[in-house]
Amino acid sequence: MSASLKLTADRSRLLSIAVASLFLSPFATQAADFGNSEQTAPEPSPPDPERFGPVRQALHDWHVVIGAGAIFQPKYEGSDEFEVSPFPFVSAEFFDRITIDPSGIEIKAFEKDAFRFDVNVGYDSGRDEDDADTLRGMGDIDFGVTVGGKATYTFGPANVFVSVDKTIGGSEGLLATAGAAISQPLSEHLILGAEASATFADDNYMEAYFGVDAVQSARSGHAQYKAGAGIKSVDLSASATYLINENWVVRGEQGVSFLVGDAADSPIVKEKVQSKTMLMLGYRF
Repeated sequence: MSASLKLTADRSRLLSIAVASLFLSPFATQAADFGNSEQTAPEPSPPDPERFGPVRQALHDWHVVIGAGAIFQPKYEGSDEFEVSPFPFVSAEFFDRITIDPSGIEIKAFEKDAFRFDVNVGYDSGRDEDDADTLRGMGDIDFGVTVGGKATYTFGPANVFVSVDKTIGGSEGLLATAGAAISQPLSEHLILGAEASATFADDNYMEAYFGVDAVQSARSGHAQYKAGAGIKSVDLSASATYLINENWVVRGEQGVSFLVGDAADSPIVKEKVQSKTMLMLGYRF
């Protein structure tokens, strides 16, 4: 997974997604003669399972996964305090080309042999100064829309990737990530995965999330600090996916991020090693 699109240790808040259930309720209870108190309404006809067939088939063709889980992660990138955040999850793939999930929309733009290039639209949820005491007086970082691309080259169960994402609004920052990932089935039920990557951030991103200007310094009490462009973090993660049966799947992931360079030296960073744990249960159609 791309570090820019997945739930990153930069305190991205995942957005809630509502899933509506389709239902039909046949109802035929009106009496023909309201004056006849002994006339009873006809029994409702039993549900017809076949009427859900086209809907279920469409969900299967779209590779829909619906689930929910929880993330245990720092309150913000650099925090030494943690919080648990529940989240719903919906993912769907259309025409083997378009994928929609909580991180945004990914479109397969080009694929040839082992090479693939995707374009994506996502979001950066920003940061609230009320998230932690250390951020008091730092002001909020607004929500922003991200647009970018990702190039991937596959070698058997492994792949290497490079991604670039630009935020429109919010920090107005740019993130570039390079890394490698591997996914290997150990049995018909268990799949293990691992990923290693490094993320570069430009001046806008670094100043927004790690810098302290004169106004922020006066309000928060932190020393002024200018954070310049450079490598922001080195990230490692391991995952396990267990297929309970044909439909139900449970996935766990443990990630650790090492803040480096100007990000690590920021006065708002209380812990340079950031840990994130995720557990999710999903249903595949």
